[in-house]
Amino acid sequence: MPEILYEDNHIIAVNKRPSDLSQGDKSGDESLDAEVKKYIARKYNKPGEAFLGVVHRLDRPVSGVILYARTSKALERLNEMFRTTQLSKTYMAIVKERPPEDEATIEHYLKKNEKQNKTYVYDSEVKGSKKASLTYRIAGRSDRYYLLEVEIHTGRHHQIRAQLARIGCPIKGDLKYGFSRSNEDGGISLHSRKLEFIHPVKKEKLVITAPFPKGDIWAAFKNTET
Repeated sequence: MPEILYEDNHIIAVNKRPSDLSQGDKSGDESLDAEVKKYIARKYNKPGEAFLGVVHRLDRPVSGVILYARTSKALERLNEMFRTTQLSKTYMAIVKERPPEDEATIEHYLKKNEKQNKTYVYDSEVKGSKKASLTYRIAGRSDRYYLLEVEIHTGRHHQIRAQLARIGCPIKGDLKYGFSRSNEDGGISLHSRKLEFIHPVKKEKLVITAPFPKGDIWAAFKNTET
């Protein structure tokens, strides 16, 4: 079971590992939501299968904060918040190439290829594309890599991976979008760092932060982990 970042009667947030599936798929591998259901059933002695609503997903090779709903009321309200972008989502990405600017908002049009499970990026609208926007800033630098803080303004398939690759900064380990080598753990160096939102039931502001993954690459940026 991965690290629990926040838990109450309505929601639960965990620190996803790069190998975890957010939700079950055709691979048949045990998914993170199944693990969390078992954890809840054990902890609260619930008979049968515990309720757990999948609010959003992270790509399998991505780590960091992932949020699940423990009640149908919380699920309905969180789904609406994600749909209307009432949450602030911050990611950290490690790239080898320095981006064109220290800080910038970039906009593209993205089109998903279902067969390849890959997103293609265009500078202007094409048939079937959707507008995508994110803001990045250089948050740190090591001997070989740059750490980027990324805030997404739209929720598109592989958005950060595709848009950063488009500006010449593929994420470390992301072979699908042009990085030269894979990471040893099979993941990519993209981390869902922080979620900020209003609690769907308590109506209080919540900020849930996931510690950086273990490993020498992330350890080089420990001083930026605020």
